[in-house]
Amino acid sequence: MRISDQIGRGRPVFSFEFFPPKTDQAANDLMATVADLKGLHKPDFVSVTYGAGGSTRTRTLELVTRIQRELELDAMAHLTCLAHSESELCDVVGRLVGNGVENVLALRGDVPKDDPTALARGGFKHANELVAYLMDNYELDIGAACYPEKHPEAGTSDEDLHWLGVKVKAGAAFLITQLFFDNKDYFAFVDRARKAKILVPILPGIMPITNVAQIERFTKMCGAKIPPELGARLQRAKDDPAAVMAAGIEHAITQCRELLERGAPGVHFYTLNKSAATRSILAAIRRA
Repeated sequence: MRISDQIGRGRPVFSFEFFPPKTDQAANDLMATVADLKGLHKPDFVSVTYGAGGSTRTRTLELVTRIQRELELDAMAHLTCLAHSESELCDVVGRLVGNGVENVLALRGDVPKDDPTALARGGFKHANELVAYLMDNYELDIGAACYPEKHPEAGTSDEDLHWLGVKVKAGAAFLITQLFFDNKDYFAFVDRARKAKILVPILPGIMPITNVAQIERFTKMCGAKIPPELGARLQRAKDDPAAVMAAGIEHAITQCRELLERGAPGVHFYTLNKSAATRSILAAIRRA
């Protein structure tokens, strides 16, 4: 089923994001994890991130296909256009469509730090160009990314919102946010988007904090901030992994409950291929 058709059916949508493992055994282990999640928590869809490298790209395609076919779960493939030729993209999308995948998250991709010229190569340089290409050539449900706290490369929030509107006009049917830890940022962003006539569903992306050093790296890369109170609590607990996880889960539960109570269409969980925290959060939400 198309993801945009799942959103707005009178109940929140819950989804999980994974990245492709590096080995066959790890891929089989992840499939078992996803199967377990399906049985216990019945996610509406599962997404798999994408690497432009050949082996990672192949594993993304294999994993999305297996989830779709073997587990009969709606699967969404992430797809980046940076440094890809149009013929390469045609091959990748053709394989997805041929395997029954109809949901794609269209992304530019990160510019490699060791290869800044990558942005000048390939068929498309921006996500809106990829969205338009997919709309013109395939019958797909296309999602796109958005940043409640502004894309790190955008000069201003208004500039960032302008380009988001371009992606939506090109054909993006729903949006998934980058991770954030302060709900005020999400609701303010949604309000600004609606005033700018960006009316598609905006699904909040939540990453449970399980490791202090790891989340500090992620927030630095994507421009998200950690609220001072949460940051102080994490610093006090940083040498106690169990305490860090407890703090992260508690904060995410509070976040998710407020998001849903105030009308968010669901929650997209960034699992980092570790489902324990996400399981605890989702179980708590559904008990409420």
